[in-house]
Amino acid sequence: MKFLVTGAAGFIGMNTCKRLLDDGHEVVGLDNLNTYYITELKTHRLDQLLPYSNFRFVKLDLANREGMANLFKEEQFQRVIHLAAQAGVRYSIETPFDYVDSNLVGMMTVLEGCRHNKVEHLVYASSSSVYGMNTKIPFSESDTVDHPVSLYAATKKSNELMAHSYAHLYNIPTTGLRFFTVYGPGGRPDMAPWLFTEAILNDEPIKVFNHGKMMRDFTYIDDIVEGVIRIQNVVPQKQKTEVSGTTAPYSIYNIGNNQPIQLSEFIEAIEIACGKTADKNYMDMQPGDVPKTYADTAQLEAVVGYKPATTIQEGMEKFVAWYKIFQNELKS
Repeated sequence: MKFLVTGAAGFIGMNTCKRLLDDGHEVVGLDNLNTYYITELKTHRLDQLLPYSNFRFVKLDLANREGMANLFKEEQFQRVIHLAAQAGVRYSIETPFDYVDSNLVGMMTVLEGCRHNKVEHLVYASSSSVYGMNTKIPFSESDTVDHPVSLYAATKKSNELMAHSYAHLYNIPTTGLRFFTVYGPGGRPDMAPWLFTEAILNDEPIKVFNHGKMMRDFTYIDDIVEGVIRIQNVVPQKQKTEVSGTTAPYSIYNIGNNQPIQLSEFIEAIEIACGKTADKNYMDMQPGDVPKTYADTAQLEAVVGYKPATTIQEGMEKFVAWYKIFQNELKS
C-alpha cells in the first residue's frame, strides 16, 4: 500500500514511517525541516529512513498549496497519515501565525489533496490539549472540547472540525488521534523528558511548574505508533456512533497510557535513569498549561484491541540511554 506520512522527520512521524516500511509498504515522507528545534535531530531521524528502498523523502511546506496539490496528483496515495504540525503549547503564544500556516492551512491542503485524489483513509494527529481545563476525569472522546486554553489546542480542535466537514461533504473517511504526552528516544528538545534529562546530567536546576502539582498521561513512542498502525486499518464507515454522534465516516480516538503519574514520580524516574538527583526550582503554572491529563482509552481498546502499557520507568531508561548516545554524536 502507498502512504503519505507528513512530518516524516518528526518524532512520531519518523517512527510511524519506519514501522510502515518494515511492514513492506511504500512511504513518501514529507517534512519542511523547519528550525523550531535543532535540525540535527531531524537529520538523525531521517537517516534511519533513507536506507529503505521503499521510502522517498520530499521536502515541502504544507502551506504550499500548489506543491501539495501536485504531490497528491502525481503520487496517488492510498492512505495518508498526517502528523506534521507546528507543535508546542507555549510557543503558540509567542508565534501564533506559525500555527495558522502549519496547522490550519496545512490541514486544508491535506484535506483538499485527499478530496481530489480519492484517498481511502486520512489519519491525522490531534492532541489531548483539546480537553483544556476539563475537570471530568478521565478525558473521553465524547466530552465537550469547546474551551481550549492555548492557540495550539484551538488549532487541533479546528483540525477535527475541518476533518468532519470533509468527511460529511465528500465522504472522506477521517480519523483523528488525540495523543497524550508522547515521549521516548528521539523525542523533542522542548519537552520535559529532554529538558529535565539535560539539566540533571549537566548539574543544572530544573523548572518544576505548578509547584509539582501536575499529572500527565505519559505515553511511550512505541505504544503510540502501535496505535497509529492499528487504527489506520480501521476505516470509518458512514454510520452514527455514540461517540461521534455523526453519520459521516469520521472517528476520534484517545491514545494515552491511561495511567497518569505525578510530576514528582516522573522526575524520580529520570533521576534513577541518570544516576543523579535533580536540583528543583518550583514555579507557578505556565500560561496555556493544564494541571492534569488522563486518557480514557476504552474506545481504542474496543476497536483495535490494544492499550498502551509501557511504564514511565522503562520508557525513561530508554530515553536517557538514547540521549547520551545522541549527544556524543553531536560532539563528534
